[in-house]
Amino acid sequence: MARRTWLVHAARALLATPALVGGVGRVHAGAQIEEPLSDAVRHALRAAVEQLDPPEPVFDSAAQRVDYLRWLAQMSWRLRRRQPELQARTDFLQTVWYESRRAGLDTALVLGLIEVESGFRKYAISRAGARGYMQVMPFWTRLIGDGDADKLFHLQTNLRYGCVILRHYLDRERGDLFLALGRYNGSRGRAEYPNAVFAARRRWQWPLAER
Repeated sequence: MARRTWLVHAARALLATPALVGGVGRVHAGAQIEEPLSDAVRHALRAAVEQLDPPEPVFDSAAQRVDYLRWLAQMSWRLRRRQPELQARTDFLQTVWYESRRAGLDTALVLGLIEVESGFRKYAISRAGARGYMQVMPFWTRLIGDGDADKLFHLQTNLRYGCVILRHYLDRERGDLFLALGRYNGSRGRAEYPNAVFAARRRWQWPLAER
């Protein structure tokens, strides 16, 4: 029954996601290129995606918690038309906040990337086969996971993989975000995709969001 439910969701995504029906989404659909990884890098990435602890934020002070709650309320309001259900929005934003910071990434950047890659569609599938919010290619589950690509439709798993992969590319490009985003999309060196993500990031910035 669970398998049948997933297939229904996937079929709906095939009809709904811009990665498959044309427009801007088709241009920017994720298609990371499989590249050889050293054993050390593969083991480090595997460790980074394992053990999905609950994405519960921890704060050093009451002021930090207040800042986070204000950010959450503002982002929830901005996202309401794309994800109408309040609890789903809250779970999504809390997980994005947690996983982006765990990987040392700008949360607004990750939200911008998700907007460009999947249009905030959990079950999006691109022509290249990339899956979920951050359009992760299934080969990553073979390289650094347990090989089960269906898990890429799980909220935290998808965001964990996507953030870890982007962090990996950013490290490979020695902090050059333009090149790292191009590598994430499989279009390294071309301006179209990074510029789209940078433009989307501006829609998700908030003065207190990145403290």
